[in-house]
Parts: sequence; C-alpha cells; structure tokens
Amino acid sequence: MGHDTPDRRASLLVWGALGIVYVVWGSTYLGIGIAVESIPPMLSGAMRFITAAALLAVFLLVRKGPSAFKMTRKEFFGAAGVGLLLLTLGNGMLAVAEQSISTGFAALLVASVPLWLVVFRFVVRDRPNLVTLAGVLVGLGGVAALSLSGGEQGSTGGIVVVLLASVSWAIGSFLSARIPMPSNAFATSTVEMLVGGLGLLVLGTGMGERLDVAAVTPRSWVALAYLILVGSLIGFTAFSWLLGNAPISLVATYAYVNPAVAVALGAVVLNEVITQQVVVGGLIILVGVALVISTERKGAKRVTEGVDGGGDVVVRVGGGQEPQAARDHVDAAVEQRGV
Repeated sequence: MGHDTPDRRASLLVWGALGIVYVVWGSTYLGIGIAVESIPPMLSGAMRFITAAALLAVFLLVRKGPSAFKMTRKEFFGAAGVGLLLLTLGNGMLAVAEQSISTGFAALLVASVPLWLVVFRFVVRDRPNLVTLAGVLVGLGGVAALSLSGGEQGSTGGIVVVLLASVSWAIGSFLSARIPMPSNAFATSTVEMLVGGLGLLVLGTGMGERLDVAAVTPRSWVALAYLILVGSLIGFTAFSWLLGNAPISLVATYAYVNPAVAVALGAVVLNEVITQQVVVGGLIILVGVALVISTERKGAKRVTEGVDGGGDVVVRVGGGQEPQAARDHVDAAVEQRGV
C-alpha cells in the first residue's frame, strides 16, 4: 500500500501538468492573435520570452541559488540552439502568420509536428510503437478533417509560414533529446526563453519592426501579459517538467488537444466558424489521443515490472525531489514552441 503512494502522487502530478499544457497552450493561439493586432509579432514574442525568462531566473535563484544554473558549455549551447529553433523561428513565424490566418486554423496546421517527428525517427531508425504510430495517424486524420471544414480563411503565404514553423519546432524537439542539455528542467526553460527572446528581438529589429507604445491597445497588453505569465511561465515550465517525468508519447498528445481548444476559443472570442465537420474532426483527434495514452499505460506497466520493451521510459519523481529533465530517457522529445 505504502509502495503505491509515491506512484499515485507522481501520476496526479503528471496529469495535472498535462492538463495545464492542454488548456494553456491551446489558449495561447488566441493570445498571440490578439497581441499581434497592435504589437509587431516578433517584438511581442521578444518581450514575452525575455520577461518570462527573467521571472523564472529570479524564482530559481531565490529557491535554489546559483547552483540551479550549473551547466556545461555544451549544455548551455544545446539549450540555446533549441530555444532558437522553438521560439525564435517556430514561435516567431507563427506570430507573423497569425496576422493573415485565423488562430484556429494556425493551431490545426501546427498539429503536423508529430508527423514530422515520426518521419525523423524513421530516418534515424528509431521506430515508434505501431499503436503509437496509429494514434499519430488517426490524430492527423482528425486535423485533416478540421482543415477541410471550409470555415477558416487564410492566405497561402500564412499557411506556408506556419508549416515552416512546425518543421522548425519538430527539428528543435527532435534534437533536444539527442544533444547535451542542462539537467534542471526549469534552468533549461530559462535559457531557451532568454536566447529565443533575444533572437526574436534581433530578428524583429533587423526586419524593421518598431514598437509604438501609444498605438498598442489595452486588449493587446492584456494578451501579452497572459502569454508571459500563463503561456510561457506556467505552460512552458509544466511542459519541461513533463519531459523528464512522463512517457514522451503521452506528453505528445498535447498536439491533438491544443487545436481543439484553440478552435473553440477562436469561435467564442473571435467569432471564428465551427462547422459539423469541425466537431467530427475534433472527435477523431480525441480518438488518436486515447490510442496513444492506452499504449503508454501498457508501456509504463512493462517498465514497472522490469520488462525491457524498447519503448518509452517512465521517469518517476520521489517526494521532495527537484524535477529533472532526464532527456537521456526520452526517445523523441516533442518539446513545444512555448506558444
């Protein structure tokens, strides 16, 4: 009985963090769409990630001291490179695209990330479980059904930019599991957000973006504050914690839930259209989620029983331990753009 308590506690923590990622990151598509109404897209991302990185760094220094940021040069540059791929390129291109396409449609296109990850895994001969692969394909089938609903309008250029952003996120996610990274998940988030934000600042300024404070609406300021405090600080940190403490294919299910949340919020707040086909597509996405989750539960049981099934490894958290980004145990990180 006492044996089960730590596992039960760890399970509750995992599902709580996963719930945060599901809802928070689904809502950030709407937040980005509102922020870029009156704030240049790359500068809005720069303000968001640099501020969030500063707040998280202060929290870590107060709680753990300078030792929290103990890392090698290779680990720092690993986190910095991933930050550039995920946030400077991935998030930056998304923000630019949301000036010309709807928030819900952008979220649906981003759901192509798991497909790219599976392709990359096949390239390096790291083949996922067949049921996990089936879950990915079913989920993408739901995304296709949503995309064909005809309710969303977007420019061809915007669609191409979002797809390029998705590839950048997938590359960053794929590499994060295969290069040296800091052991502390929150220190990793700090470095990624700081470097990613600085990259956006340089890129935006170089492309001629300028911030006219007088032109920024209260609505955009509120959206930016939400993205900093909730989207980046809470959502990105919860995701980094999950990478070290949950089966990676379970964490990957956010890619199917986020679009459904984004489409629903877009309809309620921005009057974006939801058709019957959107509802059907959303249900198909949830079937894909269920397939992946059921596979990971079986994989977790095999690991607990000491059976080496060659699948994902569940990293459990004991009482009072600092969550660790145990990336050596991750078969293919699906680290998000931190939207």
